[in-house]
Amino acid sequence: MVISKKKTPEIQIKVEPISGIRKKRVGILGGTFNPIHHGHLIMAEQVKSQLDLDKVMFMPDNLPPHVDAKSAIDAKYRLKMAELAIETNPDFEIEDIELKRGGVSYTYDTMKELTLRNPETEYYFIIGGDMVEYLPKWHRIDDLIKLVKFVGVERPGYRHRSEYPIVWVDVPHIEISSSMIREKIRHDCSIKYLVPDAVEEYIREEGLYRE
Repeated sequence: MVISKKKTPEIQIKVEPISGIRKKRVGILGGTFNPIHHGHLIMAEQVKSQLDLDKVMFMPDNLPPHVDAKSAIDAKYRLKMAELAIETNPDFEIEDIELKRGGVSYTYDTMKELTLRNPETEYYFIIGGDMVEYLPKWHRIDDLIKLVKFVGVERPGYRHRSEYPIVWVDVPHIEISSSMIREKIRHDCSIKYLVPDAVEEYIREEGLYRE
Protein backbone atom coordinates (compact mmCIF):
# COMPACT_ATOMS: atom_id res chain seq x y z
CA MET A 1 0.00 0.00 0.00
CA VAL A 2 1.42 3.32 -1.01
CA ILE A 3 0.76 6.21 1.28
CA SER A 4 0.95 9.56 -0.40
CA LYS A 5 2.48 12.31 1.63
CA LYS A 6 0.91 15.70 1.29
CA LYS A 7 3.23 18.60 1.63
CA THR A 8 2.35 21.02 4.34
CA PRO A 9 1.82 24.39 2.69
CA GLU A 10 4.49 26.87 3.56
CA ILE A 11 3.39 29.68 5.81
CA GLN A 12 4.62 32.99 4.58
CA ILE A 13 4.98 35.74 7.11
CA LYS A 14 4.68 39.16 5.65
CA VAL A 15 6.69 41.72 7.56
CA GLU A 16 5.09 45.12 7.44
CA PRO A 17 7.22 48.22 7.98
CA ILE A 18 6.88 49.65 11.45
CA SER A 19 4.89 52.83 11.44
CA GLY A 20 3.65 55.23 14.08
CA ILE A 21 6.87 55.12 16.07
CA ARG A 22 6.53 57.23 19.21
CA LYS A 23 8.24 60.55 18.92
CA LYS A 24 10.48 61.82 21.67
CA ARG A 25 8.51 63.99 24.06
CA VAL A 26 10.63 66.88 25.25
CA GLY A 27 9.65 69.70 27.56
CA ILE A 28 11.10 73.18 27.13
CA LEU A 29 11.30 75.50 30.13
CA GLY A 30 12.49 78.87 28.94
CA GLY A 31 13.32 81.83 31.11
CA THR A 32 15.85 84.39 32.13
CA PHE A 33 16.83 82.27 35.16
CA ASN A 34 18.14 85.32 36.99
CA PRO A 35 18.80 83.24 39.07
CA ILE A 36 17.34 79.76 38.62
CA HIS A 37 15.68 78.45 41.81
CA HIS A 38 13.88 75.45 43.28
CA GLY A 39 10.54 76.66 41.93
CA HIS A 40 11.83 76.16 38.38
CA LEU A 41 13.10 72.69 39.20
CA ILE A 42 9.89 71.57 40.89
CA MET A 43 7.85 72.84 37.94
CA ALA A 44 10.01 70.97 35.43
CA GLU A 45 9.97 67.71 37.40
CA GLN A 46 6.19 67.75 37.89
CA VAL A 47 5.49 68.45 34.23
CA LYS A 48 7.91 65.74 33.14
CA SER A 49 6.33 63.20 35.46
CA GLN A 50 2.68 64.01 34.80
CA LEU A 51 3.03 64.19 31.01
CA ASP A 52 5.49 61.28 30.77
CA LEU A 53 8.11 63.36 28.97
CA ASP A 54 11.49 61.91 28.07
CA LYS A 55 13.33 64.96 29.36
CA VAL A 56 13.05 68.68 30.06
CA MET A 57 15.37 71.23 28.49
CA PHE A 58 16.15 74.41 30.43
CA MET A 59 16.53 77.21 27.89
CA PRO A 60 18.04 80.51 29.15
CA ASP A 61 17.01 83.41 26.94
CA ASN A 62 19.34 86.07 25.62
CA LEU A 63 17.18 89.19 25.42
CA PRO A 64 13.55 88.39 26.31
CA PRO A 65 11.12 90.68 24.45
CA HIS A 66 9.02 91.28 27.58
CA VAL A 67 11.79 92.02 30.13
CA ASP A 68 14.10 94.98 30.59
CA ALA A 69 17.44 93.58 29.48
CA LYS A 70 19.29 95.74 32.02
CA SER A 71 17.67 93.81 34.89
CA ALA A 72 19.40 90.53 33.98
CA ILE A 73 23.06 89.78 34.64
CA ASP A 74 25.36 88.55 31.87
CA ALA A 75 24.17 85.37 30.15
CA LYS A 76 27.34 83.43 31.04
CA TYR A 77 26.44 83.62 34.75
CA ARG A 78 22.81 82.65 34.20
CA LEU A 79 23.83 79.72 32.01
CA LYS A 80 26.35 78.47 34.55
CA MET A 81 23.81 78.62 37.37
CA ALA A 82 21.33 76.64 35.29
CA GLU A 83 23.98 74.02 34.57
CA LEU A 84 24.81 73.73 38.27
CA ALA A 85 21.14 73.50 39.24
CA ILE A 86 20.36 70.51 37.02
CA GLU A 87 23.64 68.58 37.22
CA THR A 88 22.24 65.88 39.54
CA ASN A 89 19.16 65.11 37.41
CA PRO A 90 19.83 63.00 34.29
CA ASP A 91 16.40 63.91 32.88
CA PHE A 92 17.25 67.61 32.76
CA GLU A 93 19.42 69.21 30.09
CA ILE A 94 20.46 72.67 28.89
CA GLU A 95 19.42 74.15 25.55
CA ASP A 96 21.51 77.26 24.80
CA ILE A 97 20.22 77.96 21.29
CA GLU A 98 18.96 81.45 22.18
CA LEU A 99 22.24 82.48 23.80
CA LYS A 100 24.19 81.33 20.77
CA ARG A 101 21.86 83.08 18.34
CA GLY A 102 21.94 86.37 20.25
CA GLY A 103 19.54 89.25 19.80
CA VAL A 104 15.95 89.23 21.03
CA SER A 105 14.78 85.74 21.98
CA TYR A 106 11.54 85.17 20.10
CA THR A 107 10.11 81.76 20.92
CA TYR A 108 8.77 81.26 17.40
CA ASP A 109 12.24 81.63 15.87
CA THR A 110 13.69 79.24 18.43
CA MET A 111 11.10 76.52 18.07
CA LYS A 112 11.13 76.74 14.29
CA GLU A 113 14.86 76.06 14.34
CA LEU A 114 14.59 73.25 16.90
CA THR A 115 11.78 71.45 15.07
CA LEU A 116 13.73 71.62 11.82
CA ARG A 117 16.77 70.16 13.56
CA ASN A 118 14.81 67.47 15.39
CA PRO A 119 11.76 66.39 13.34
CA GLU A 120 11.47 63.23 15.45
CA THR A 121 10.78 65.27 18.60
CA GLU A 122 7.47 66.56 19.95
CA TYR A 123 7.99 69.70 22.01
CA TYR A 124 6.03 70.79 25.07
CA PHE A 125 6.60 74.44 25.94
CA ILE A 126 6.09 75.08 29.65
CA ILE A 127 4.68 78.39 30.86
CA GLY A 128 3.24 79.65 34.13
CA GLY A 129 -0.48 80.18 34.41
CA ASP A 130 0.16 83.92 34.69
CA MET A 131 1.70 83.91 31.20
CA VAL A 132 -1.22 82.18 29.48
CA GLU A 133 -3.25 85.37 29.22
CA TYR A 134 -0.35 87.07 27.40
CA LEU A 135 -0.15 84.44 24.65
CA PRO A 136 -2.12 86.58 22.15
CA LYS A 137 0.72 89.11 22.32
CA TRP A 138 3.50 86.59 21.62
CA HIS A 139 5.42 86.99 18.38
CA ARG A 140 3.73 84.92 15.62
CA ILE A 141 1.68 83.00 18.15
CA ASP A 142 -0.64 81.50 15.51
CA ASP A 143 2.37 79.92 13.82
CA LEU A 144 4.01 78.97 17.11
CA ILE A 145 1.11 76.81 18.27
CA LYS A 146 1.64 74.66 15.17
CA LEU A 147 5.17 73.89 16.35
CA VAL A 148 4.66 73.15 20.06
CA LYS A 149 2.13 72.05 22.62
CA PHE A 150 1.77 74.64 25.38
CA VAL A 151 1.78 73.36 28.95
CA GLY A 152 0.19 75.70 31.47
CA VAL A 153 1.27 75.39 35.09
CA GLU A 154 -1.58 76.28 37.38
CA ARG A 155 -1.24 79.44 39.43
CA PRO A 156 -3.68 80.64 42.12
CA GLY A 157 -5.83 83.52 40.91
CA TYR A 158 -5.47 82.80 37.19
CA ARG A 159 -8.22 81.35 35.02
CA HIS A 160 -7.88 78.21 32.94
CA ARG A 161 -9.10 79.94 29.83
CA SER A 162 -7.35 80.63 26.58
CA GLU A 163 -8.22 80.86 22.92
CA TYR A 164 -5.22 78.60 22.34
CA PRO A 165 -4.92 74.90 23.21
CA ILE A 166 -3.28 74.46 26.61
CA VAL A 167 -2.38 71.27 28.47
CA TRP A 168 -2.85 72.13 32.15
CA VAL A 169 -0.67 70.59 34.85
CA ASP A 170 -1.24 70.94 38.59
CA VAL A 171 2.05 71.79 40.32
CA PRO A 172 2.58 72.63 44.01
CA HIS A 173 2.60 76.39 44.33
CA ILE A 174 6.02 77.51 45.53
CA GLU A 175 6.30 81.15 46.60
CA ILE A 176 9.82 81.67 45.27
CA SER A 177 10.81 84.18 42.63
CA SER A 178 14.10 85.31 41.15
CA SER A 179 13.37 88.91 42.10
CA MET A 180 12.83 87.88 45.73
CA ILE A 181 16.16 86.04 45.75
CA ARG A 182 17.99 89.04 44.27
CA GLU A 183 16.43 91.27 46.89
CA LYS A 184 17.49 88.97 49.73
CA ILE A 185 21.06 88.91 48.44
CA ARG A 186 21.17 92.71 48.27
CA HIS A 187 20.04 92.84 51.90
CA ASP A 188 22.53 90.16 52.94
CA CYS A 189 19.79 87.64 53.81
CA SER A 190 20.11 83.87 53.47
CA ILE A 191 18.97 82.20 50.24
CA LYS A 192 19.66 78.68 51.50
CA TYR A 193 16.95 76.22 50.39
CA LEU A 194 15.63 78.78 47.88
CA VAL A 195 18.23 77.72 45.32
CA PRO A 196 20.34 74.55 44.98
CA ASP A 197 23.46 74.54 47.15
CA ALA A 198 25.75 74.67 44.11
CA VAL A 199 23.95 77.77 42.83
CA GLU A 200 24.14 79.45 46.23
CA GLU A 201 27.88 78.80 46.38
CA TYR A 202 28.41 80.10 42.84
CA ILE A 203 26.50 83.32 43.57
CA ARG A 204 28.62 83.88 46.66
CA GLU A 205 31.91 83.13 44.88
CA GLU A 206 31.13 85.44 41.96
CA GLY A 207 29.61 88.18 44.12
CA LEU A 208 26.44 88.25 42.03
CA TYR A 209 23.47 90.50 42.73
CA ARG A 210 25.30 92.58 45.34
CA GLU A 211 24.63 95.85 43.53
